[in-house]
Amino acid sequence: MRYVLLVLCPLLASGCSSLLTEGTSDAAGIAGAGIAGSVTKDATVGAGIGLGVKSLADAGLRYAQRRVHGAEQNEIAGIAGPLPVGAVRPWGIAHDVPIEPDEHGEVVVARDIGGPGLACREIVFSVEAGERQVSRGFFTATICRDGTQWKWATAEPATARWSGLQ
Repeated sequence: MRYVLLVLCPLLASGCSSLLTEGTSDAAGIAGAGIAGSVTKDATVGAGIGLGVKSLADAGLRYAQRRVHGAEQNEIAGIAGPLPVGAVRPWGIAHDVPIEPDEHGEVVVARDIGGPGLACREIVFSVEAGERQVSRGFFTATICRDGTQWKWATAEPATARWSGLQ
């Protein structure tokens, strides 16, 4: 297990999502082979152990990415919720675990939607990523008030950039 952590540490520090995804699979393969080799000499059982370890590693990475995306969504919704329609405010996030790059941008409330007991807003936000070569994209989402907090309400991804974030 110590070897898996040694392999993953540089990948976590890089913040590169595709490298992290591939690195997780590779590390899981190494760990799975080590576990299988110590448990059995049967190739079928070994393959099953390897696939199980890889599945667990992939599920763990997806869970971590969902948490990162949720933090970004909460940050944007929390800033946009109290804004008047048409007002623009900056947003930004620095991730605790660097599995994705820190991002920032601006958010504006385009319009209020909803009805009695349902306060929602359509927002437009930009995302800027990169330190040297800054790339900027614009996206839309819906947020709704849940008690005193504003929450992300968009259910399906609208662009390849955000993959599972929206």
